[in-house]
Amino acid sequence: MKVAIYGQTYQDGAIEFLVELLDELKKETAQIFLEEEFYKLFGTKGNKEAFSTFSTDSGLDGSFDMFVSFGGDGTILRAITYVKDLGIPIVGVNTGRLGFLSTFKKEDVRKVVKEFVLGAYTIVERSLVQLNTPSLDMEFGDLNFALNEIAVSRKDTTSMIRVETYLNDEYLTSYWADGLIISTPTGSTGYSLSCGGPVIVPTAKSLVLTPIAPHNLNARPLVISDETVIRLKVSGREENHLVSLDSRIASLENGQEITIKKAPFTIRMIEYTSESFLKTLRNKLLWGEDKRN
Repeated sequence: MKVAIYGQTYQDGAIEFLVELLDELKKETAQIFLEEEFYKLFGTKGNKEAFSTFSTDSGLDGSFDMFVSFGGDGTILRAITYVKDLGIPIVGVNTGRLGFLSTFKKEDVRKVVKEFVLGAYTIVERSLVQLNTPSLDMEFGDLNFALNEIAVSRKDTTSMIRVETYLNDEYLTSYWADGLIISTPTGSTGYSLSCGGPVIVPTAKSLVLTPIAPHNLNARPLVISDETVIRLKVSGREENHLVSLDSRIASLENGQEITIKKAPFTIRMIEYTSESFLKTLRNKLLWGEDKRN
């Protein structure tokens, strides 16, 4: 078994659980690789053991059986910039707060290995959205994709912006709002949800357009096929607006066309039998919470 491990460098609280994971992996004589900055943090906490390392530029390939992310959902979103299109299955150990993508409790970290070895899991293909805007190539490079959402939003102003929106070259509408979110099913429980969007199961072949604080009182989130090509053009009182891909953000001059579509690859998430999406809905979002149940 070949395993890559990643965590944010400020996640000091992850170290004791990392030690437990490493101990369990050694029992399986696994090949272990740590992200180089996370490995340095591990070293500052007294670790003297040598491990192979990897970075965004080197060290990972399709031969890995598992990629373990230590942190919250934001850490998972950073993790995909390492995995990219390599097809390495990802699992998250939650050392953060809610942990909707990072489903495993840190106290149960040993189960990550035990249940994987037992085969008590399935692989769920998570679709991504991809940005096709040449003027932003310098900003995002080959990381022009997002697992949760791509969003456009206002910058340096309290005034709303106008987001002219086309679906497969047909005009849909112009949103007068603080911005617009184009969300994957995975991202439907993130930013889109907080703006009134629907919850969508991860395997659905859909995208969601969710306006951010729209001034059009009849503007509602719209679920569309994930085969749809979306074109946006932003205008407003300021010269620039923001474009964000999950946690990565850049500024773009108003009036430039933005094209968004489904990425040509997926992210493979490990869904353990004990930690299903529906169980996460009930436990993390209090889905159907009712004393009669």
